[in-house]
Amino acid sequence: MIEKMTKYSFILLSNQQDAVLESIQELGLVDITRSSKPMDEASRKIVGDIELINGLIQGLQKAEVPAGTEVEHIDGDIVRLAGGMIMRYSDDRTEIHQLQQEIETLRVWGSFDTEMLGKLTEAGVPVHFHKLSAKQFRPEWSEEYALSVVDQNKEGTWFVVAGEDPLPGRIPMPEADVAKLEAELADKEQHLQKTLRRLAGAKERVPELERMKADLCARLDLHLAGVAAVPAAENTLCVFEGFAPARDRERLEAAFDQMDVYWQSADATKEDNPPIKLKNNWFSRLFEGITGMYGMPVYDEFDPTPLLSIFFLLFFAMCMGDGGYGIVLILVGIAIHKKWLKIKMFENIGPLISVLGVATFFVGILMGTFFGIDLRQAAWVPQGLKNYMISGQIAGYDAQMVLALLVGVLHICLAMIFKTVYCIRRFGFRNSLSTLGWTMLIVGGVLIAAVAMLKFLPATVIKWMVIGLAVLSGLGIFIFNKPGRNPLLNIGAGLWDSYQMVTGILGDVLSYIRLYALGLAGGLLGAAFNRLGNMVLGPNPSWQWFFFVLILIVGHLLNLLMSCLGAFVHPLRLNFVEFFKNSGYEGRGLKYNPLKK
Repeated sequence: MIEKMTKYSFILLSNQQDAVLESIQELGLVDITRSSKPMDEASRKIVGDIELINGLIQGLQKAEVPAGTEVEHIDGDIVRLAGGMIMRYSDDRTEIHQLQQEIETLRVWGSFDTEMLGKLTEAGVPVHFHKLSAKQFRPEWSEEYALSVVDQNKEGTWFVVAGEDPLPGRIPMPEADVAKLEAELADKEQHLQKTLRRLAGAKERVPELERMKADLCARLDLHLAGVAAVPAAENTLCVFEGFAPARDRERLEAAFDQMDVYWQSADATKEDNPPIKLKNNWFSRLFEGITGMYGMPVYDEFDPTPLLSIFFLLFFAMCMGDGGYGIVLILVGIAIHKKWLKIKMFENIGPLISVLGVATFFVGILMGTFFGIDLRQAAWVPQGLKNYMISGQIAGYDAQMVLALLVGVLHICLAMIFKTVYCIRRFGFRNSLSTLGWTMLIVGGVLIAAVAMLKFLPATVIKWMVIGLAVLSGLGIFIFNKPGRNPLLNIGAGLWDSYQMVTGILGDVLSYIRLYALGLAGGLLGAAFNRLGNMVLGPNPSWQWFFFVLILIVGHLLNLLMSCLGAFVHPLRLNFVEFFKNSGYEGRGLKYNPLKK
């Protein structure tokens, strides 16, 4: 749900602005209306400093310091020192890599005296270097020219020719010999070790850099809030406004009374466009980040998070469709939450991963798949459990595919109900008759079809229910879709809406087949790796066990990663496109971002 907000307006002398904003920042609860981007030279400079420190943090974290490296503690300006060390570390690694490549190229020629070769050239007996493939080289050349083979293997033949040399494959004479390059490489590696010792010391001061970055972010926030203030009374006064959760009103008003400032408070309204703070239970809070990926609701809109959490969880589990993979996700989520497994991009969503894993486990068992094994065919699975697994066909179609479509119909029907309720709340009953008509037609039609299929009511009753539904929904769609307008225009608009609705709804429902297709594909791929492993294992395995286990681990890990990607992206699409479109969700709200330290 969306928390109620209180609007605060402040009027103060211009010379009080900084002190008042700092006091508000200490409270950490008021979202001052401000720009989210640099507005002047001062804010651009702060942003530049933040980017610099952020780059240093990332550079130090990426620098690979071998375990056991002696730590050289460093004092002084960490920003200047860290920047220099990162540059030296990068330069040393680049130069070492280049030297290693040169040495590898020249190693075949061994050590030679370049000065002596220069004297031979001056005496009219130049020495030329050649490289040819084994097929191109002719051994008889050794009898015709002053030729010496330096090395020969399957990759080619390296040889030198003194004096006359019309032979192919000539390459430039190496500018240095291996011995000199190896000595230079040793010096560079020694210099890198010194740099690594200092880098190890700098890494210990990363928390200090993170604190500096946080302080700069707070300064930027404070500055942008001050810049956003509106001057008044020939710049002697300034006016700004902010928002805070209504539950903190008493505490904030007591704090404002202690400040030398004139302020007013009022309940926020839609016209104020207040920032949005969501308030949900522990389960729905796990999915608030997904809502934020699309956009926060506006103040008089509904919070889709509770419904999104249920269906995203279900869709994810259906796309994974494997109980074994659910167990893996549970363990990975726990490991991330307990900091046993450190993956930066997932560090805050360990509980979400575990919850998705739990759903995947139960849905996977219902679908009858466990690490690619078809549980419905396995003799070791109790028959009582098999009875609960979804299998067989419905009306000639796979039962799991029909289930995916039914889930899609339910999802869209709930979206239309939400749209109708909030449309009536926002625009009134009279201006929502068209939306109400479509919801009655589609949701009511689905319910009547379900009742008819289950034969709960006599056919005559069903017939009159259909007629009544058609009349009532038709009035809303074709006659009263816009009260007060020419009825002929309303009918034309209704026909156009009918075309768009019929084609759109059909496409939306069919989109849910992806839930079945992805789950089926993941199960089949897992089964393929199992069959491949069994083929390698053979009837009398010994050393084959190693490759059997290797194929299963690598294969299922690859399948798990691909399945996770699809199980994240496609449920997002079904919620962001199919559900949000049919629910009328806008998602144009501003996220609550209080001014704080």
